[in-house]
Amino acid sequence: MMLSSDLEGAIPLADFLAGSGFSETLDRFAAGYGNADRRAAASFWSLYYFSTLTIPYIIARRAERALPIAFDQMTIAIGEDGLPRAFGLPHEGDWSEGDDLLGFITPLVDAHLARAVSLLKEKSGIAPKLAWNNAAVYIDYAFNVTDRAPPEGDDPWPSRPLFDCPLLANGSRNPFHGCLRHELDAGTTQCRRKVCCLRYMLPGIPGCGELCALPELRKPEPRKQ
Repeated sequence: MMLSSDLEGAIPLADFLAGSGFSETLDRFAAGYGNADRRAAASFWSLYYFSTLTIPYIIARRAERALPIAFDQMTIAIGEDGLPRAFGLPHEGDWSEGDDLLGFITPLVDAHLARAVSLLKEKSGIAPKLAWNNAAVYIDYAFNVTDRAPPEGDDPWPSRPLFDCPLLANGSRNPFHGCLRHELDAGTTQCRRKVCCLRYMLPGIPGCGELCALPELRKPEPRKQ
C-alpha cells in the first residue's frame, strides 16, 4: 500500500469495483486462461486483492498503526496482467494501541471487506463464503508470522480466536468463523480451508496442497515415468 497521490495508475476503488472496470478486467483475465470458468478466475483474482489489502493492514496494526482502509477512500492500480498491483490510501494512518485479532479485523470487515465481498458476488458470481475464505488465508498468514507471543499448548495457532469465535468485537456475526481449521493428518497438524478456492479449474495454476478443502486435491498427481 502507498499514498494514492504517489500511486501511478490509481483509480478510485469504488469506481473500479462497482462500475464496469472490474467486469471488463475480469473478462480479459479469464480469457488468458482459455476462457476458463469465470467464477474460478474471479476467485483467483480475489486472492491477489485480499493479499494486497490484508497483509499490509495486519503488519501495520502489529506495529500500532491503523491504516485508512475505508472502501470509498481508497484507490487501486491494476497491473498489465489484470491483477491488483497496489492499493492507494488517503493518508499514512494513525497511531493505534495494540489489540487482539478480533479487534484488528472488526474495522477491516466493517469499513472494507463487507462491501468488497458483496461487489465480488454481484459482479462475478463468486459466493461470499468463498470470498471470505480467500481473505481468511492471508489474515491467518500475516497474523501468525508476526506473532511474538510464547507458544501455548501442543498446537500453537495465534489466529485461532478469529476462526473459533462466532462474533466480532462489536458483537456482529463473524464471517471468518470456521473458515480455517487445524486437523491432525498422519501425525502432522495441517491448516485447512472450509471452502475450495477453485484454482484447480484454471489451467497451469498449481493447487494449494494440504490447505485445500477437497481431500482429493491435496496431494500432487504422481509424475509419469
